[in-house]
Amino acid sequence: MTKRRHPQRIQSQLRRALVPAAAVGVMLFFGAYAVMGPNGIFALGDYKRQIAQRDRQLNVLSAKRETLKNRVALLDPRHANPDMVDELVRKELNVTHPDEVIVPLR
Repeated sequence: MTKRRHPQRIQSQLRRALVPAAAVGVMLFFGAYAVMGPNGIFALGDYKRQIAQRDRQLNVLSAKRETLKNRVALLDPRHANPDMVDELVRKELNVTHPDEVIVPLR
């Protein structure tokens, strides 16, 4: 009789421990996902690196935008800068005077 009660007792204890064990398993899964998942704590460093890279790109593009904005202002038809117009015409049409020396800057 004691041999029969012993396996039933173990099964009873296992049934009682099943729900808490499943809950702990689910909590461990979500905890690991919060740490190692694509939006977890380990990904935070990568996101910070990407943000720094994008900030550098933004600074470069902002500087280029300001340069282009200035050039557009110099070419405004109402009050165009003669030097700028002359530079663009010579560059686009490849026109130079015979006595000029061209020094490429880039």
